[in-house]
Amino acid sequence: MSLKFNLITSDGMARRGSVETAHGTFQTPAFMAVGTAATVKALTMDMVRDTGTEVILGNTYHLMLRPGGDLVEQMGGLHKFSGWHGPILTDSGGFQVMSLSGLTKMSEEGVQFTSHIDGGIKHFLTPEKSVQIQHQLDSNITMVLDECLHLPAPRDAVEKNVEMVARWAKRSKEAFINRDGYGIFGIVQGADFPDLRERSAAQLTDIGFDGYAVGGLAVGEPQSVMFDMLSKTTPLLPNDKPRYLMGVGTPLDILGAVERGIDMFDCVMPTRAGRTAQAFTAHGTINLRNAKFRDDKTILGDTGLTLAYIHHLTKANEILGAMLLTQHNLKFYQDLMRDIRLAIEKGNFVEFKQKFIETYTGG
Repeated sequence: MSLKFNLITSDGMARRGSVETAHGTFQTPAFMAVGTAATVKALTMDMVRDTGTEVILGNTYHLMLRPGGDLVEQMGGLHKFSGWHGPILTDSGGFQVMSLSGLTKMSEEGVQFTSHIDGGIKHFLTPEKSVQIQHQLDSNITMVLDECLHLPAPRDAVEKNVEMVARWAKRSKEAFINRDGYGIFGIVQGADFPDLRERSAAQLTDIGFDGYAVGGLAVGEPQSVMFDMLSKTTPLLPNDKPRYLMGVGTPLDILGAVERGIDMFDCVMPTRAGRTAQAFTAHGTINLRNAKFRDDKTILGDTGLTLAYIHHLTKANEILGAMLLTQHNLKFYQDLMRDIRLAIEKGNFVEFKQKFIETYTGG
């Protein structure tokens, strides 16, 4: 396969490894900064790098609409276009099948989107077209096109979904152009039905991919259900391939998923929170719009700035406030991933997790 996953060590089901791509190596467990439209909102790529981020995520659907795959290809791919020269994973557009369900029409061939930008132009995305666009984007990790369901979902709908996901995965794999340092991931579905998760995992591993994502979780179900599905799903996936939990999540979600064998994560939470005056800290999140921070001299993380100053920026709606909080939050996540990797290497991940949770939740 074109991507190389190195499994360095394990601590229970928690894994410490690395993924080698044509644009560099990233360490796992990894948190990918979300750069949906070829930008991590409110940050320059230098600011993203300074947080310790090694890999970012782009989105096929959004980049297909603007500026378009043809233009990105003409500009030399996402790396040159955006100024991010490290590894890039691109989501296939499958999540938008769910999140923009009022603007989509599904068929066996693919999905028709009515543009959410102008509400008029229609775009038809097939598994093959999604892979083709991701090739134009020059993403290091291509995701197969799939359909993500809201939970809870009736069993008959989930069974149909699992079978269609497998057919689309096969078509995606056949459309993918193998080259050194690039790979394609399959996506396991099955909602909250363990036997359907098992069926989906078997179908995808039979097709064969460079890595395997677990999709259709963190879409409304309780955390306990997500963890239960992960406990049942990850042992079914190849040990020598990276495992990616899509769209997750909170620091506590990440810790629980790492404990169950997940290697890669992405979520808009740290960047979105930064744009809404929320800061992640070792003792939980705080809202910098709160009046109690008006004269607080506490320094926020590595910003070198007081909570009082950042409170002022947020109350005055200064762009700098969103930039500082976004960078701080992303660094908080990357520091957490670094500490997770170190704990796995030392063989004390469970103890680290318990201590982090006690501090983060106040006991």
